[in-house]
Amino acid sequence: MKVIIPSSLRSYTGGLAEVDAEAETIAGLLRELDRRYPGFRFRVVDEQDALRPHVRVSVNAEVTADLAAPLRPGDEVALIQAFSGG
Repeated sequence: MKVIIPSSLRSYTGGLAEVDAEAETIAGLLRELDRRYPGFRFRVVDEQDALRPHVRVSVNAEVTADLAAPLRPGDEVALIQAFSGG
């Protein structure tokens, strides 16, 4: 599946805006990305294994917060990070 990486996390992927990965769930995908790009998962998931408040995940243009959501090989997953501040 294609995974779109937000610019704020590209320092973990060596600058890659898009990577290919395989996983059965969003949680599995984040573990796989962390295996390949150490430190990646902690920027997306908190200590309680929940998405951080500023993170959204889109699977085939459908936003979900369910880390157990199933994934299929042809899916497109976009990790989206909101910007905040004043």
